[in-house]
Amino acid sequence: MDKRVIIIGSGLGGLTCAYILSRNGYRVTLLEQNAQFGGCLQNFTRRGAKFETGMHYIGSMGEGEILHAFFRYLSLLPETRVSPLDRSAYDIISIAGEQFPFANGDEPFVESLARRFPGERRHLQEYIRVINEIATGSPLHSLREPGEMTFLDPAHARQSASEFIDSVITDNLLRQVLAGNLPLYAGVRGRTPLYIHAFVNHFYNAGAYRVIGGSDVISRSLVASIQRHGGETRTGARVVKISCDHDKATGVTLDNGEEISSDYIISNAHPARTLEWLDTPLIRRSYRERVSGLRNSISNFTLYLHFKKDAVPYLNSNLYHYDNPDVWEAGNYDPNAWPVSFLYMHLCSAEGQQYADAAIVMAYMRFEEVERWKGTRVGQRGEEYKAFKQERSERLLNALERQVPGTRANVAHHYASTPLTYLDYTGTEEGSMYGILRDCTEPSQGVVSQRTRVPNLFQVGQNINSHGILGVITGAIITSGEFINVNEIIRQIKKT
Repeated sequence: MDKRVIIIGSGLGGLTCAYILSRNGYRVTLLEQNAQFGGCLQNFTRRGAKFETGMHYIGSMGEGEILHAFFRYLSLLPETRVSPLDRSAYDIISIAGEQFPFANGDEPFVESLARRFPGERRHLQEYIRVINEIATGSPLHSLREPGEMTFLDPAHARQSASEFIDSVITDNLLRQVLAGNLPLYAGVRGRTPLYIHAFVNHFYNAGAYRVIGGSDVISRSLVASIQRHGGETRTGARVVKISCDHDKATGVTLDNGEEISSDYIISNAHPARTLEWLDTPLIRRSYRERVSGLRNSISNFTLYLHFKKDAVPYLNSNLYHYDNPDVWEAGNYDPNAWPVSFLYMHLCSAEGQQYADAAIVMAYMRFEEVERWKGTRVGQRGEEYKAFKQERSERLLNALERQVPGTRANVAHHYASTPLTYLDYTGTEEGSMYGILRDCTEPSQGVVSQRTRVPNLFQVGQNINSHGILGVITGAIITSGEFINVNEIIRQIKKT
């Protein structure tokens, strides 16, 4: 085969497509504008401490589980090593002074919550049953060959997660607890579709893990495999234009003026970024207006903590805290009262870790809070921006100290990122955590096809199918299915 494919962007979706296509004989050129491959798999190091930027923990990595199967197919094993989180409390939901553990496994999950809510045991069992039914009903989540290119029951896209929880659970506090990990998908009451909630919770309920030493091992391994299969990978290659003739895309132009021709192009960028590179009558005005009008998920402010040596015991759980009892309102905060919620996670640097080297604290932040600095460059945003970051860092540190006393005194150094940082390093619109907001009240508005109006131009990434490591990999399989039959890819995964 001598078909050339340019892939713009080296986030997990772009890397996975590049791996699948190069493995199947396509001539792949992967272009990354930054100095480091990986998108949200990127890590950074400060004063010897290594920090994750996006892929903080993963699920379903046990033998025979779905992500383990994908990792084996993508040649990520055994190089990618993982450390299991506490199976009795992989996530801890903290609401207004009370903590509730999420345990791995269907029965342990039900029992751990039923001890606090004994009258809800039967309802919790029904909740788990439906979650499992939705997740395993997806062909790509169960490695079943689909008879047609349908990967989701439309009914699960039309019902909201909050509506489903309220219909199954009668205790209002338990309803909030079950929605307590919503920062994993930036959930919005009445809007976030049920299938998003189901996929995420089924994924982690099977088993939750941290990647030992940082998730950049995934991007490094994929890049090496792509090169081994004959693919070309380039950093510092910023695309500024996608060229088209009268009926198709013909190649790309880089910011240094270099032109690269290709038979096919796949964009791993946000759909709005992809449209900015296109100047062609093949893209109608109505399509541009629809994409530009899509709502995006909320962004975040992240605090990166470097602890004093052997000072903070390693926390093998993730802590989701809410000051207020209504977790769905966490994104509708008053800036003067920020933060009203946060997610606190330690990072795993070695097996059998006893003390934490580093941690992150994430809190929702709307893009409007930093929009006045949009267009400025990293490190050149001015003193006012620095003061903003410092003041917000202090607030978040104080909020963490109230919930985990003694932490602050053991922080040697801390660093911070804002929605602008996320915008600069990932290119996602408004620095959104998960790209386009899926909305069950307008299902078609939250669906971005892998196909574009240009016949040989395709899209991949968190806006296709779903976000997160599982959603992006399955989305990449769907996009790669435009070149190789999806059933053939599934067969390859099973054989591996």
